[in-house]
Amino acid sequence: MSYLNSQNIHQFRNELLSLNGEDVSRCVQCGKCSAGCPISPEMDLQPNQVLRLIQINDRTSVLRSSTIWICASCQTCSIRCPEDIDIAKIMDSMRKLALEDQVPLGEGKVVKFDKIFLDSIRKRGRIHELELVMRYNLAIRQPFKDAHLGPVMMARRKMKFLGHKIKEMSRIKEIFQNSKRLLKVQE
Repeated sequence: MSYLNSQNIHQFRNELLSLNGEDVSRCVQCGKCSAGCPISPEMDLQPNQVLRLIQINDRTSVLRSSTIWICASCQTCSIRCPEDIDIAKIMDSMRKLALEDQVPLGEGKVVKFDKIFLDSIRKRGRIHELELVMRYNLAIRQPFKDAHLGPVMMARRKMKFLGHKIKEMSRIKEIFQNSKRLLKVQE
């Protein structure tokens, strides 16, 4: 628990404050952010827990958390906060810090979903929802997790059985090549 050292207890909070102007010391841990978050059931840490870990200078736990990557930046937490803390902005800053610190993302659900999502775009230039859900559920070893929703969505024409490509697939290929070059990431 070296992060509770009295000499550096505000180090992470101050870094965040200088990065985006948000002062997490104002958080009173009311939990409204977590109660309103539509993604919170999938998070390993609730939004208020992330703020508390920042308050006690536990940088490692925050940056290794899948929560910062799962956050949809929908702003629900920020709107509900009685202390007017922009929690979505903090999550965005945490992602930036994790990338700067080269914190490994691991092979959790977030990484699996992102790979499948990007693969779908790479192949078609758009998302094929049915394939995305099926491949993701197979990847997390819950193949029938959402099976009951498929027929209902198809009957209501909310999801197509067969996906289709966009016309300018060469443009999508170019975007992926440029992104790879800019990020210097090898697949």
